[in-house]
Amino acid sequence: MAGDLFDSELAEHLAVAQAVRGGLATPFAAMRKLWLSTIQGGGKILLFGNGGSAGDAQHLATELTIRYSRDRKPIAAIALTTDSSALTAGGNDLGFEKVFARQLEALGRKGDLAFGISTSGRSPNVLAAFTMARSMGIATAALTGAGPHKLADYCDHILAVPSTVTARIQEMHITLGQMLCAALEQDLGLV
Repeated sequence: MAGDLFDSELAEHLAVAQAVRGGLATPFAAMRKLWLSTIQGGGKILLFGNGGSAGDAQHLATELTIRYSRDRKPIAAIALTTDSSALTAGGNDLGFEKVFARQLEALGRKGDLAFGISTSGRSPNVLAAFTMARSMGIATAALTGAGPHKLADYCDHILAVPSTVTARIQEMHITLGQMLCAALEQDLGLV
């Protein structure tokens, strides 16, 4: 019985990974260029999401500010999911839908990148953050899963994992995010 779960989960993971490999090379290249142009232009990457996506935002921000593969100059990135005081005050005073938008309004500048992670592509607070970013002239990009969702109306660049299974989408999000971190280190000549 345990072997069946082991085999079926891995088979499903590998199938989604193959679909990503076959379908996301071009949008990945565009996202890679966006990350590079953001940092080369003096901007920073502001990452956000809910639940597991919040964890991914934190993980990727750390890969950028500290290091991904080896010691090197830091890359400007902030996870908007880590300040418990800002999240709880924003949720209490403004409503949870505005917790990322408010932080973007305070910390974001033209030339930055608002990078949201939403498995469903429908998280109200992620969409509100993109609305705020666009009103400020900040580029927008997202990791999400297969539609239907409205992210195309909110984002300049999207990497949509071709799956509707939350676990598989999240697995590919961290993989794609780490690939973007590796690419940025290389493209900046830091490693």
